[in-house]
Amino acid sequence: MTQRTSPPFRADHVGSLLRPPAIKTAREQRARKEITDAALRAIEDREIEKAIARQEQIGFQLATDGEFRRSWWHFDFFRGLAGVTFYTTDHGIQFHGVQTKAETIKIDGKIGFSGHPMLDHFKFLKAHARVTPKMTIPAPSTLHFRQGRAAISQQIYPDLDAFFDDLANAYRAAIRAFHDAGCRYLQLDDTAWSMLCDPNERAQSKKRGDDPDRLPARYARLTNAALQAKPADMAITMHSCRGNFRSTFIASGGYDFVAEHLLGHTNFDGYFLEYDSDRAGGFEPLRFFPKGKKQLVLGLVTSKTGALENKDEIKRRIDEATKYVALDQLCLSPQCGFASTEEGNILAEGEQWAKLRMIVEIAEEVWK
Repeated sequence: MTQRTSPPFRADHVGSLLRPPAIKTAREQRARKEITDAALRAIEDREIEKAIARQEQIGFQLATDGEFRRSWWHFDFFRGLAGVTFYTTDHGIQFHGVQTKAETIKIDGKIGFSGHPMLDHFKFLKAHARVTPKMTIPAPSTLHFRQGRAAISQQIYPDLDAFFDDLANAYRAAIRAFHDAGCRYLQLDDTAWSMLCDPNERAQSKKRGDDPDRLPARYARLTNAALQAKPADMAITMHSCRGNFRSTFIASGGYDFVAEHLLGHTNFDGYFLEYDSDRAGGFEPLRFFPKGKKQLVLGLVTSKTGALENKDEIKRRIDEATKYVALDQLCLSPQCGFASTEEGNILAEGEQWAKLRMIVEIAEEVWK
């Protein structure tokens, strides 16, 4: 077994990092109009440079910008697409025991991509990273699932097939734009696939006017259409999440309901799967993972609490996973980001970096 020289890497991470106090303070000041956009950006620049250096120092072969310029992991990207309106609502997204900010989106125009502020975000990351710069954006299926048919204009899209076609075209354009900007490692973050594994979430999907039994096949077709023109020198992975806000979650359930379509019928180069708790089920659905060059990144280290896992226990679970996937096709990461929204999970920055350092150490011990 050896370390990998192309993404995903043996030691990897999902993307978002806890926002440093300087950024939180600056964003509050900007909201009160006490500083300018340029002043906020300068502070973000400085903190992103520090985060990149810390990732390199720990030993990662990749670096992200921690998503420091974002408020949400997904809405900040979606609001930059044509046809999407971002607005304030009367309630947030309900997690276990807590709600997010009362903000959401609706599709009231033709979906399209013709440039995006996150292209500049990536260019800054690339200019300051000595390791592989990794960009994260939400997966196309996420634009549909949480909002569903109810949030898509019947007048603009009386036929949902046309919506999915336009969405795939928009992502093809986005992938080309990031590639042109120098991106060779792109991750699509997704909640749709894992939410479908929860019976309650499937029931909510029906209330929104969708058929959850047909969505795995529909999302596989959407994904492959979006990846259709993927450049050969670009690695595109997917991270599957059951909800990550202030250390809470939304969904529970193993991957059985979606594994065949997700692992067997989508053209990603790698998959980041949550496996940090019993809510994720067992490794049995990994039997659908194809032999070959694809990589499966085991999210065995939780980002929801600060307690450091036992290294031997993590190694034991990696060994369990090899019953279904060859060790040479496995990698290790946290189960999710540390701050899917700007609020962040409930742990200290020092605990976050300790977990990331441990992942690098375990990867060196297991695969070297």
